Formats: sequence, C-alpha cells, structure tokens
Amino acid sequence: MSAAQKRLGQVSGHLAGSKSGITPTEGDSARAALLQKNPDDIVVTACLRTAFTKGGRGGFKDTAAADLLVGAFKALLDRSKIDPALVEDIAVGSVLAPGGGATEFRAAALAAGFPVTAAVRSLNRQCSSGLQACVDIANAIQSGMIDIGIGAGVESMSSQYGPGAVTEFSELLDSHPEAKNCKVPMGVLSEKMAKDKNIPRTVQDAFAASSYQKALKAQEAGLFNEEIAPLTVKWEDPNTGDVKEITVSKDDGVRPGITAESLAKIKPAFAKDGSIHAGNASQISDGAAAVLLMKRSTAEKLGQTILGKYVAASVAGVAPLLMGIGPWAAIPKVFEKTGINKDDVDIFEINEAFASQCVWCANELGLDPKKINPKGGAIAFGHPLGCTGARQVSTLLYELRRRGEKIGVTSMCVGTGMGMAAVWVAE
Repeated sequence: MSAAQKRLGQVSGHLAGSKSGITPTEGDSARAALLQKNPDDIVVTACLRTAFTKGGRGGFKDTAAADLLVGAFKALLDRSKIDPALVEDIAVGSVLAPGGGATEFRAAALAAGFPVTAAVRSLNRQCSSGLQACVDIANAIQSGMIDIGIGAGVESMSSQYGPGAVTEFSELLDSHPEAKNCKVPMGVLSEKMAKDKNIPRTVQDAFAASSYQKALKAQEAGLFNEEIAPLTVKWEDPNTGDVKEITVSKDDGVRPGITAESLAKIKPAFAKDGSIHAGNASQISDGAAAVLLMKRSTAEKLGQTILGKYVAASVAGVAPLLMGIGPWAAIPKVFEKTGINKDDVDIFEINEAFASQCVWCANELGLDPKKINPKGGAIAFGHPLGCTGARQVSTLLYELRRRGEKIGVTSMCVGTGMGMAAVWVAE
C-alpha cells in the first residue's frame, strides 16, 4: 500500500467519525464544545471585501493593489467603528506584489487612517495567503502578543499577473526532480491531475456551471451585499481613453446563461485534448478583503458586534504536481484538531481554483455537494490570489448567519503542493 493510499484510509476513517476513534457521542460533544462561548475566544467583529473584478478588463483594472487595500481598510473602520489606534498589527496576504508589497501595504494602512502605531506586514503562502494572514493575527492575539489585529488579503492581477509569476530556478533547484515540479504552471499540472485522477470534462463543466448559477442567484438576491464594500475608483475607458470615476459594488465576473452545455463548447486551455479551460477554472481577478479580530472579552468591553469566531487551522503539504488535492489533506487535519467531522459542518467554502480539483477533493472527502460553496465560488466570481482566503471568511460567516447555521470550514489548495483549512463558528 502506498503512502497516499494509507493517508486516504486515515482520511476516510476520520471523516466517518467512529472509524477514527471518535464515537458519535464524542463527536456531538466536540460540536457542542465549539458552540460554547468563552472570554478567550478569538472573534471576528467585522469582515468584508471589495467586489471582485475581471483582471485587465474589469472595474479595478486601473487600481493598484495598495489602493484596493486602502478602500477595504476604510470600510472596515467605518463598519466596525473601532478606534484605529487600538489596532496593533495588520497582516496582509499577497502573492504577486513586487517586493512582497510590504512598503505599499504599510503606506495603505496609514492612508486609510491607522496611526503610525499600527504595525503592518505582508506574507505569501500562495493561494492561502489571505487565510494565513487571518490565522497569524489570531495566533498573535491568542499568544498575548497583541490584543486587536486585522488579517487581510489583496491582489491586483491586472497589473502583476503574467509569465513573471513563475520565476526561473537555479541549477541547484532544477537538478532536484520534486523541487523542479514547483515551477510547473498550475494550469498544466491541474490538467495532468485531472487525467491522473480520471475526472472527466463533463463532470468539471457541470460543477463549473453550478458555480455560475449559484453565484448569479445569490447576486440577484442581494446575498453578497453584506460582505461587499462599494469602492469608488478611477477607470479608463479602453475604447475612448477617457478616465472617469466609477463605483464598483458587485462582482463583474458573474454571468447569466452558463450551462454545462455552453461550457462544453470552450476550447481546452492547456492541452489539445485537455479538459480544463477558461470556463471551469478560477477567474483572474482583482480585489481585497479584511477581517477584524480580537478576544471575546475585548469585543464585549468595546461594545463590538461579534459575527463569529475563529477556532483552528491546519496546513498540509502534498506533491507539487498534485497541488489541487490540498484540501483533501488539510481538512481532515483541522477536524483532528477540533474533534468534529464532516457531518458537524454546515458550510464548506472550498476555493474553486479548478473544477477538477474541487470535485476530486469533495468526492474523496465524501462531502455533501449542497454544503459546498452555496453562493458559488472562484470559477464564477474570481480568485485574486492573495485575497481569497480572507474573502472566504466574510462569505462564510454572513451566509451561516443568514441561514441560522453555525459551523463552517474554509479551505483551498495552494501552489507548489499544499493545502490549508480553518474552522469558524457564526454567532
């Protein structure tokens, strides 16, 4: 039996609950424990995102990443009414920003109204950067390093996405087979994974069409309105060259009339006989998101509204060429940390980097399709790389609250072969 097969057996056992050594009674106790409120809980008192717009064509095509961040920060301060002088640290996830974006993001915080006492840093864990930023702030609060902080994410793929996103390797790295696999473009390796894991195009297209349909329905019903902060920016008309101010308040990648049949007509993007194309992969997008975190005791003292709490997170490594299976490795790990299983979770927000990988992970983990991305996902409205992990928090918490449900999981695959997951509870 291979290592992967052994791991699959462990995953299946844990997800089944009793097979992992957790009895149904213990599982019920774990869920009940998560729902308890304690003074030391790390809670979310405000979370939001900008709209996501099409890279190179959409409403934010002429807006710098740091400027998107300024908009998200200002909206977070306005919504939470927190005294900006109380915010001690801000972590910002971003993948493509030159120099990591550290200088620009510090400047963005100052421009948004934070005093010089608020520290800022950037971080990059590929597609989980936004989630990692939130988790880092939660851990800093938990350890006593800070009392109040913000986890955020931002990406302007309009200005930074391209061949330069994958760097050239040294001779040393190129000489190691597994290390060399880290620079294989994600579209290419996802095509290989789809073939290796036998995920037919028809299944991918059906999943992608469902994402579009769910997102369109949610958008028309106004279900994104709570999480999206409108942002007014300058925009150059590509036809006339005129520059004007526009207010962007909704995702412009969501399209009506998408069906599995219409997607079947799109040409493959990475191989002549391939299954992955522009319609069943995440959209190249621009956007920002931010999450305000503190202890419950602090929130109550300040009169902050509590939207939910952070519980735990996990990170896992997988083979670089199998990057897309990351959630399959990470979700069971966070279940182990919390004692819950898949049946305890009301909503899974799993990033739709590619329909192929999302379908495979959901099938292997035995997840209920109705619980996955109920308002659609990155295929329908976009994936600004460093932003998505922070975006998922507001998408998840607002939907849980709307439904009167409680427990949610955010997760994503991560470039170069990783996965990350986190458990959140709505209030």
